[in-house]
This record gives sequence, C-alpha cells and structure tokens, in this order.
Amino acid sequence: MLFRDPWGIPHLRGCSAGELARLQGFNAAADRSWQIEMERWRAEGRTAEHLGSDGLPWDTFSRQARIADTAQRCFTALDSGTQRWVTAYVDGINQALADGRRDAKEFRDTGTAPAAWEPWTPLGVFLVHHILFSTFPNKLWRDHVAHTLGPEALPLFSIEAPVWSGSNAWAVSGQLTDTGSPLLAGDPHRLLELPGVYQQVRLACPDFDVVGLAFPGVPGLPHFGHAGEAAWAVTNAMADYQDLFREELRRDDGVLQALGPDGWEPVLTDHSEEILVRGSAPVTVRVVETARGPVVTSGYDGGTLSLRMPSRVTGRLGFECLLPLLRSRSAADVESALAAWVEPVNCVLAADREGSIRQFVAGAVPERSHGNRVRPVSAKSTGHQWTGGWVELPASSVDALAVNANDRASGGGDLTGLEFAPAHRARRIRQLLEDAGPGMDAASMQRIHLDATLGNWPALRELLERCGYRDQAVSGGELSKDAAGLRDRLLGWDGVMAAGSGVAGAFAAWRSAFVRALASAPLLAPLAQPAGHSPLFSPWLDPVARVGFALDTILATGEQAGLDVAAAAAEALEVAAAATSSASWGHRHTVLPLHALADYPETGAAPPVVPLTALSGDTHCVLSTESLPGVTDASFRGPVARYVWDLSDRSGSRWIVPFGASGKPGDKDFLSQLPLWAAGELIPVVTDWNQLTKENHD
Repeated sequence: MLFRDPWGIPHLRGCSAGELARLQGFNAAADRSWQIEMERWRAEGRTAEHLGSDGLPWDTFSRQARIADTAQRCFTALDSGTQRWVTAYVDGINQALADGRRDAKEFRDTGTAPAAWEPWTPLGVFLVHHILFSTFPNKLWRDHVAHTLGPEALPLFSIEAPVWSGSNAWAVSGQLTDTGSPLLAGDPHRLLELPGVYQQVRLACPDFDVVGLAFPGVPGLPHFGHAGEAAWAVTNAMADYQDLFREELRRDDGVLQALGPDGWEPVLTDHSEEILVRGSAPVTVRVVETARGPVVTSGYDGGTLSLRMPSRVTGRLGFECLLPLLRSRSAADVESALAAWVEPVNCVLAADREGSIRQFVAGAVPERSHGNRVRPVSAKSTGHQWTGGWVELPASSVDALAVNANDRASGGGDLTGLEFAPAHRARRIRQLLEDAGPGMDAASMQRIHLDATLGNWPALRELLERCGYRDQAVSGGELSKDAAGLRDRLLGWDGVMAAGSGVAGAFAAWRSAFVRALASAPLLAPLAQPAGHSPLFSPWLDPVARVGFALDTILATGEQAGLDVAAAAAEALEVAAAATSSASWGHRHTVLPLHALADYPETGAAPPVVPLTALSGDTHCVLSTESLPGVTDASFRGPVARYVWDLSDRSGSRWIVPFGASGKPGDKDFLSQLPLWAAGELIPVVTDWNQLTKENHD
C-alpha cells in the first residue's frame, strides 16, 4: 500500500520485506521515472544512443570502466536472500512499466522511452553515483601538476580540501538533550541534481518500519535512516581506495599483453564495443582490462592508465548490508550490518533509544604503498601492487558528542586517506554544540545547519591586513583609494556569508579575482594547458577551480613556492573595486540545479526552470552551499538533504530536501520544498498512518 504525507512523500507498507521492496521499486519508477532511467542508461553506457553524441564521453568511460559488468559480477556474488530482495525491487520497477506508470515529460520531449530493468541494474545505478566519488580523478590532477610544473609543485596542491567534499553529521548523547535520548543530525552535500539524488521515503513491513533517504533506483536506505529504536547517518570518509596504474601494452603473436611485476602477461579482456549514437554513426570503443583493472584513460608517457577498485577486485559492493540495516534495532546492529560494506568508504554515526552512540568507518581500503595514494603508479612495480590485505578501520563509542565533516580526525587520517576536508566545519560544529550546552532539542540541531561563518576568513583577513602597505615585509604595493576603501570595508566584516550581506558579496568578488590572479601567475599559468584526458574529467582538471580549492594551502605556503600572494591579493582588490558592484551575496549566490537535459542540447529539450533562489553559506561554511571561486558564485553543490533524527520519539524528527518529493516537472511537489530548504526550515517526519492519504492505482 502507498500513502503520502502533505508533502507528497511516499510511505510504503507491505506484508513482507520482499513485497515492500517490490513496492519501493514501483514507487521509484512512478515518481522518478526519467531520473532512474537516465541512471540506467549511464550504467550501461547508452546515453548517446538515446540522447546524442554529447553522451559519448560518459559512455566511453562507462564501457571502458566496465560498470555494467562489475554490477553483474557483484549481483551474482550476493547471497540468495539479498538477490531475491533486489530482484523484487526490480520487479516493482518493471511492473510500473507494464502498468503504464513510467511516463515522464522528459521522455516525451526527447522522443525516448523507458525499458525493462535487469536484476543487477540497481547495482549499476549505485556504481554510477559513486565511481567518480572517490579519489582517482584527483590523481589525474596531481599527475598534471607534476608533469607540467614538476613534482616539487605538488605540495602547493597537497591540501586539506579535495574536490567535492562538504557533508556534515553530528550526534549528541542523552546527557546533552532535553529528553535524555540522543539526537543525530546532519546534511549530505552532493551535486544539486534535479530531481534530487535522495528521495524521502518510509518503508514499513512486519520486520521493520524505517524513514529515511533512498537513492531512486536502489533498494533500501543505504545512507540515512531512522528505524524507531535506532538511526544512522553517513559522511564521505575521504578514504583513498582507488588506484591508477601506468600500463605498458604490446601485441605478441596477436595477443595483447601488459607488463606486470612478473613480466609480460595476457590482458584479461581485449574487445571492442559499439556505442550507438542518436543521429550519428556508431562509435567503436576498445575495452581492455589488465590484471590491475580496466584501462580508463591515457597517460602522459604515451601509455595507458588502468583503474583498480575494491568492488571490481572483490566482486562485492556491500548490498548484502542493506536489508540487515533496515532491521537494525540498536547502534550495534547498524555497525554489524555495515561490517561487509565495500564502497564508497563512509564515516558512520549510529545512535539508539537506549543511549548508545557508535562512530565508525565502513568500507574496504586496500593495504598498499603510500605512493599509490598520490599519483598513478607503475604496473610493473612490485612495491605498488595490492597486498591482498585490507586496512582495519577505526570504530569507537561516543560519550557526549561526535562530529563528522569529512575531516582527517573522523575519517581515519593517514590510516585511510591522503587528503581530507579542512577542519573548519568540524571545529565550528563542535563549538556550536558545546556552546548550546545541555538541554538541546531538534531546534538546536536545526540552527547548526544554518551557520554561515566562513571557516577560512581569518587567514584571508590576515592577508588583507598585510595588503598595500609599503612598510610590511610582504606587500602587494600601495593601493588606489577605491581599493583601499574596499580592503577597509572587508576588514570590518564579520565573515558571515549571509545572503543579504553586501559586504559578503564584495568579499566574493575580491576572492574570485584573487583566485584568477593566482591561477594566471607565471608559476601556475602553465597548468591551463590541456591535460590530455577525456572532457569527463574536466571538473577535476580546471586550474582556476583547483587554485580555489587549494586557497588555504596557497595562503600558507605560496610565498615559499615563489608565488607573490600579496601582490595577487592587491591586484584583486583593484579589480573588485573597479567593478563597483553593490550586489549582495545572495544576488550572486543562487541555486544552480543540474538537470540531465542540460548536458544533451542536441535533443532540443529544455530542462525544467527553477525560480531564482538566493542562498546563504558557501564553501568552508557549515552551511556548505558551495561555490567555485574564480569560476562561479552560483551553488551547484550543497545540502541535498537535512535531517534531525530524534531517538526519544521519531515523530519529533525533521527533514528537508532541496526541491521536492516528485520527480515530475509541473507536479505540485516537484519544487514544493525549495523555499523552505533555502530558508533553512525543516518539515516534520510524519509517523502516524492516520495523518497520511492512501493512494490507489487500481
């Protein structure tokens, strides 16, 4: 049975876990039809077939990385009970197709149609969401830096700020709450996809009754859930578990070989696949897999780079964890359920009604050389091979409070990774929790979500204090009257990125000009030359964006590396002052949703229009509505959900997503949560079935 609350959020009730999985699949297919089909096409490397040549970069990578084959391999390795559960979910999707419930405006606008799913397709969808979520694209960037500027330049970009980080989660024990039971809160930050990457849902059957956030196209609630007696939440652990190997290939008597640590060896796979292209001739892609992994791109030395990752090596993703996770009744149950998780590697906070809180890292991190974490390594080097062992990941009990914010302390540090997010957010959340003191409630948690204090403002302020004075050891030279006035205005600012703040807007203009000045400096300007990789990796290889991400490190070490940081800051003051803009931060910092149709202009179909929406917060704020200084002030990445899980009474919990429950443009709940999300509001988690409306489809 399907019920809905006033926000259109589906509440599903089945007679068994299998029936419920079927119902969840049916609902995902009906509510998010275009979204899940798009992910299926991506998993199969068939977007160009349906949407034109703009899909070729992704499809080429998908085929070469063997996403579909890995999904099939991982499905085959599942235990029979999990296979039946996942298959029931797919049966629901296919039932929706048979019942005519998979119509969507995007299909009509593009002249496409959905098709039946395979039992392994949900695993492919999950891989699509996360294969670029880890660290291997950062290794392409470091390789570009080393090749272009020399290995000695790597420390300038060896930062506590890898691309695409920003999630928060925190828990407080009963001794700090007004009910005596724990509270668990947070907000995952990902690309602001439209419709949202997470779907609010309730899954209830005799075995369990859980509210949480699902990936449309994937059964269960892998990341965020409240089962009544226990709740869980994840953040990206920033672990390094993917490696790139420099392969040397040759043909010997017609057989393709790769040079491994024991000499030349036949590759595991060598075949061609044809990618159909709408409106154009098919394109043939060569698929090669060595003993290290599938070849996914070329290298600077003329060789090729293979990708090695745990799911491909072990034939497991961790889906066998998902059904036990729904059945969890304690924090210990959550930890036990996730013991077999593989990737992506997550920091997990779990709490229960009895007051227990567990903090642990879940996933698979291979034991191997530290050098593997930095750049592509030689496939023939014995010292860079995986040993077959796995890192023992940290786990602990929480006495009072815990904070996970992609930081080094929560992610396991050198044990698991190379780079983590700056500690700004973690420190700020902890400070806010300590300041709130005992007696905290859901409203206390909600206020923390909204904190827009810029974490790296003190370091930038110190730089501005040094700018433009001849008597300083480090100087950008004397400033013009207008530039000096802007500097003084900024020095009087409190560092809060509030949407209505004109000073925050002026700061953003200066910061962007500063980043561009640094990126164009003689030392760094060569990084603008092409790196030679697929356009798919462009976001990770944009030098202006990378300078923006590395700003903290450049402030600390740039002068020693030969950058005139103060001169760039002074130049940026002149540029920003000359622009004479009085726009507030919210005028510049607006939500920039990403809809798949925007990536396929050949179809002629227009993506849905979203009202202009001003945002507070920014990169380095707890309210991490991220921008890319020097590239854009708009936010295309931010909190894709916010939640407060109340362990004393689940009906006291709150949540929100950026857009709405529906994936259908024009539906009343397609954008119904956007104004509240932008304002920092949360909506109640409805638990009383009598407050819901039953939906019939007979």
